[in-house]
Amino acid sequence: MNSSTKLMNVSSRQLHAFLEVTRLQSFAQAAEQVHLSPSGMSMLIKELEDQVGARLFNRTTRSLTLTDAGRRLQPVAESIVGELRTLGAVLDGSESAVRSRLRVAATPMISASLLPDVVRGFAQTHPQVQVHLADVEVGTVRQHVLEGEADIGLGFFVKPAVGLSRQPLCKFRLMRISPPEAGQGGLAASQPWSSLKSMPLVSLPSDNPIQVVIEKQLSQLGRVHDERPRMNLMGTIIGMVRAGRGHAVIPSFALEECLRQGLAVAMLREPVTYLDLYLVSERGTQPKPAALAFAAALKRAAASLPS
Repeated sequence: MNSSTKLMNVSSRQLHAFLEVTRLQSFAQAAEQVHLSPSGMSMLIKELEDQVGARLFNRTTRSLTLTDAGRRLQPVAESIVGELRTLGAVLDGSESAVRSRLRVAATPMISASLLPDVVRGFAQTHPQVQVHLADVEVGTVRQHVLEGEADIGLGFFVKPAVGLSRQPLCKFRLMRISPPEAGQGGLAASQPWSSLKSMPLVSLPSDNPIQVVIEKQLSQLGRVHDERPRMNLMGTIIGMVRAGRGHAVIPSFALEECLRQGLAVAMLREPVTYLDLYLVSERGTQPKPAALAFAAALKRAAASLPS
């Protein structure tokens, strides 16, 4: 081969064709293997010879053998083609890993109360899918989905959000939680919203999507902008109620946690009020099959809660 240091424009297709001709010792048979015409195969080899600056095969009517240049090229070509195949396998494996990973962003109380059992059950039915959960506040759920850091988001998106597609997933009834009476907690008979008229309340911030729905009902009782402690996290509200700092209204997805902490719980009626939990994804994209399966598992878990 030419010993000059000129830059060669050699393609993997040319090298693959060269190795097939070398292996089969026939242009016609090699062309058949790579789905080319014999003339197309000859053209590829001629292009390769032009690039390396040397003839690669000795051709007679009875035989086809490598030239000295061809013998020197053979191990180099085998190494390059082998490396390219390895690279293809690695990239394909990376794509498979991405397809088998489901990134979920959800608000903290949904993450803590509802999702652990869902994630555990989903891992048993879909062992090939790795679920990565980010427990963040509702604004960050939106940000994660829009920036591609989450495949789907879960939250109480009462109003449409720019750039997001909303899908109602399941409903949760609003309930009243109270400090245990005489040391006794548990799920009691439902109570009317009017029972809250004079009770001291602990609430989420007034602009929280959950609290927006709650405030609409409280306003019917004349409780508009009344002074009360407001906590950013629902877990903090549950802790404050347990400490006797007041009562609260929260969705029923937190029922098990409230009962575990010994609180008195009563579903609210007159009117019975529900909150929609939404699955959100980036507008214009189709959720992964794994995301749809996860959403179905979440629906089943929500259906088992009292309504």
